[in-house]
Amino acid sequence: MYIADSKRYDTMQYARCGKSGLKLPLVSLGLWHNFGYCDKYETMRDIVLTAFDHGVTHIDMANNYGPPPGAAEEHFGKLYKADLKPYRDELILSSKAGYGMWAGPYGEWGSRKYLMASLDQSLKRCGVDYFDIFYSHRPDPETPLEETMGALADMVRQGKALYVGISNYNPEQTARAVDILADMGVHCLIHQHSYSMLNRTSEDGLFSVLEEKGVGNIAFSPLAQGQLTDRYLSGIPADSRAARPEGFLKQDAVEQNIGKVRALKRIADEKGIAMAQLALLWVLRGGRVTSVLMGASSVAQLMQNLAIVNMPALTAADCEKIDKILTE
Repeated sequence: MYIADSKRYDTMQYARCGKSGLKLPLVSLGLWHNFGYCDKYETMRDIVLTAFDHGVTHIDMANNYGPPPGAAEEHFGKLYKADLKPYRDELILSSKAGYGMWAGPYGEWGSRKYLMASLDQSLKRCGVDYFDIFYSHRPDPETPLEETMGALADMVRQGKALYVGISNYNPEQTARAVDILADMGVHCLIHQHSYSMLNRTSEDGLFSVLEEKGVGNIAFSPLAQGQLTDRYLSGIPADSRAARPEGFLKQDAVEQNIGKVRALKRIADEKGIAMAQLALLWVLRGGRVTSVLMGASSVAQLMQNLAIVNMPALTAADCEKIDKILTE
């Protein structure tokens, strides 16, 4: 029987999520990768419980995470029932809906029909009565934003979500979504977006909107799908994400960025830290990002990344060196 570590809150740091009463750990655990049917359940369990034992209270999912879609939530539901249910009030559980889940015209995007059905399915898979945060996973170009935001607002009114957020919305869409929700009496708690040394598009207006509107800011893919680790320094391994034709990470992207990554690696070596640790510290620099979402394929990888919580922040000189590399 699992019993959480009594010292789990001794080292983790927490940051307030926008203009809300909720605090999130500086490092959150995402179940996007490594939680599908092809992965070992015991490894998943070890990762999640070790994370919680070190103060990672926020676990992030989506209805389409797997493979196949739904598998990550199902695995978490099994783990929650067996181990984490006594700690429900210490956990921030989030899920999302927006990508393809089932056949027919109601199986993806942002209609009220899809979002409400997705919420109920996700709650059932996870074995919980409510999510702490539920997101619109992506904007729908054909559904009125008022309909999508109205569905999120009703989730809060129904008690099926304590907070709501949006993900992958551009600055203009974000500002509109936040205002629509506010008119409905619901605060948009958080925006989840891709942000890393190799993907800085969020700096082109999104950060400013979030700060102005008092919306929290959580970054996914801080390691750029593994590019900001030692994984690709000597080429593209046959078993890597970049070697999979169906994956998000493409070989040409790795080849295009490898020069910058090797230069960044030299900075990490000078500081005596891992490349991944440098990348995570960079995302959290300046306090603009509330929490950074990391995945993990092993407990060892998890622990290496969690070590950043107690590392010194990057200096202005560090950031200047990094910016010079990234802009060359």
